[in-house]
Amino acid sequence: MVTLNRIYTKTGDKGDTALGDGTRLPKYALRICAYGTVDEANAAIGIARLHTQGDADAMLARIQNDLFDLGADLCVPQSGKRGEGALRIVDSQVERLEREIDAMNGELKPLNSFVLPGGTPAAAYLHLARAITRRAERLMVELSKQEEVGATTIKYINRLSDHLFVLSRHVNAKGEKDVLWVPGGNR
Repeated sequence: MVTLNRIYTKTGDKGDTALGDGTRLPKYALRICAYGTVDEANAAIGIARLHTQGDADAMLARIQNDLFDLGADLCVPQSGKRGEGALRIVDSQVERLEREIDAMNGELKPLNSFVLPGGTPAAAYLHLARAITRRAERLMVELSKQEEVGATTIKYINRLSDHLFVLSRHVNAKGEKDVLWVPGGNR
């Protein structure tokens, strides 16, 4: 468990930060950018939760906790000093997202156009979280080309963006309030 007695440590004042295994990296390092972007996605989900309730809110609460797990996973390199035994994203977390996606999607009409972010506040914020999640995924995939990143970690972030998309439609009155793209509609 983490104990936070002091919020500022001054150890990052020169532009570097510590990973979970104690290794110090510049704050612009790809690994730091990846888990920082995961944190951004989590913050956007927190805003979306201000506009959700019931099952949607419960799903998002679980996802927010998972995103801290994901950040912890990325914060301790697989082959680093404390890599063995570190907290990692596991298959059951990916499978839960897939079950939830399938259940929600089963209640939606098929799409015949792309969906624009909007409709309800919850849906708009979920689209924002989805877009940030996609950026986190791109950074994680790039990182995986340079260093070892768990395959399940990449799967999780990929499924999460799908989950947020389907959930955005679900909270949009099961797609009834979706704002659809009209190609060339403003010509």
